[in-house]
This record gives sequence, C-alpha cells and structure tokens, in this order.
Amino acid sequence: MELLGANLSALRRPQEYDFERRFDELQAIQWMRENWVQCSLQCQDRQEASLSTPAALLTRSRRRRKSFSFALAYVLLIFGGQHVMKQRRGYDLRKPLVLWSLSLALFSIIGTLRTWGYMGFVLSTSGFKRSVCDPGFYNGPVSKFWAYMFVLSKVPELGDTVFIILRKQRLIFLHWYHHVTVLLYTWYAYKDMVAGGGWFMTMNYGVHAFMYSYYTVRAAGLRVPRPFAMVITVTQILQMVMGTAVSIMAYSWMQDGICSTSWEQFFWSSIMYLSYLVLFCHFFCEAYFKGRGKTKGD
Repeated sequence: MELLGANLSALRRPQEYDFERRFDELQAIQWMRENWVQCSLQCQDRQEASLSTPAALLTRSRRRRKSFSFALAYVLLIFGGQHVMKQRRGYDLRKPLVLWSLSLALFSIIGTLRTWGYMGFVLSTSGFKRSVCDPGFYNGPVSKFWAYMFVLSKVPELGDTVFIILRKQRLIFLHWYHHVTVLLYTWYAYKDMVAGGGWFMTMNYGVHAFMYSYYTVRAAGLRVPRPFAMVITVTQILQMVMGTAVSIMAYSWMQDGICSTSWEQFFWSSIMYLSYLVLFCHFFCEAYFKGRGKTKGD
C-alpha cells in the first residue's frame, strides 16, 4: 500500500500548453451565462431592484429560453428533415461520414488524454472527494480549456443526426433525446460550475473516444466484431451509473459544506443520468439480445 501511495503521489499535473494557459475561462463562463442560458450574475445584480417589473421579467424569461430555443430548433429540424426525406432515396455519404467521425474521434482522444491527465493529478494529490468537488476542472490549468471545448462540442455533435436522416437510417428516441438533454445540461453545468462536472466531462470524453473511433471504422466499410459494439454500450451504461453516483455524492457532501452544489443541480443531473441509464439498458437488451440494433443510427 505504501508503494502504491508513493506511485500515485508521483503523478504530476500535465504540462500546460500555451494555448491552454492563455485561455480566459472567466470570460468564457461569463459569455455562457449571458448568451446561452440566463442573465449573468452581474446583470442580475443590476436588475435586482426591478425584477418585479413586466419588462424585467420578460427579459429574464427570454434569456433563460435561449438554450431551449436551440434544442427546439434541433428537434424541429430532425422531424422536418425526416419528412423531406420520406419520398427521397437516402444518400450514401460514406466519405463525409468517415471524415466527420474521424474528426470527432481525434478531438475526443485528445480531450481524454488532457482531462484524464488532470483527473489523475487531482486523485493522486487530493483524493476522490476533491475530484468530485474541485472547481478546478472549470478554472484550473489544462482542464479549463478542455471543459469549454467539451461544452461547445455538443453543438457540432448534433451533426450525427444529420447523417442519420440523410442516409435514411432508423432514428430512435434515445439518440435525439440524449443529444438534446446533454446539450442543455452541459451549458447549465458549465455556467454554474456544477460539482461533479470534472467526472461528467472526463467520462464522456473517454467514452466518445472509443465510440467515434468505432463509428469511423464502420463508416469506412470495415467489419468490426460485434463484441466491440457491446463493450462500447457497456461503457456508456457504466458512465451513467458513475454519473448518478457522483451526483448523489456531491449532494451528500454539500450537506457537509464540502461541495458547492444545490438541490436543483442534484435534481437535474440525477434525472438526466437515471433516464440515460434506463434507456441505454433497454437499448442494450434490444440491440444485443433481440437483434434490433445494427446501425449507427440505432
């Protein structure tokens, strides 16, 4: 045990590159608060005296709806696109899909290496509890840049659905529900620097590194043994289990004054992860025991 502790304590924080060092996370968080979800804290302070006026309430309501407007537009485009393609032949798009999946795979792999490097440093120097409650994943060295890139990446990832629609593959509820809710929650979590966000981010980067690599190989027309797909789905399920556990622990440690979170944050993260857990478990049974899931669209 002493030897193991010595090895863990020897872990160093990953080298910070210049572009990571120069990234202004305060400006990024401020921008997210003002443009994606709701009025910034400073704006709220200025309006505090007049929040009861109709104009102020309308302004806040419109700002709060911005992220939901993007999500609604995505859903409308999904079903509108399916309607347009209903009487058309699906496009092949094999080469664009290879490039698309490859770019997301490379991004996820780099994000995995950078964020898990920082996670390892926090675990080895401060322990698991600190890794859950530490806001350094949002504003600390190395990780601050990749946290913001993680949030922004949820927008281009919506492009997965475009390929499914244009290629006329089966679009299941899990796919678009997952995209919409992840988009909304990551914006929400980033602006409030939600406790547990470090784990949410690093796990997702890791799973996506394998998932998009698998998609790239499949899109290139190469045959991949079925167990690989099963392993990816299992890692997704484990991610949901861990995400639920982290949310519970963060809320529990909030009671002790250790984690900076709230009942609202605990509620939404738990609802999200538990719903994912149920849906991914159902998908696993349908895809691998009933033989339904055979495509990326599934």
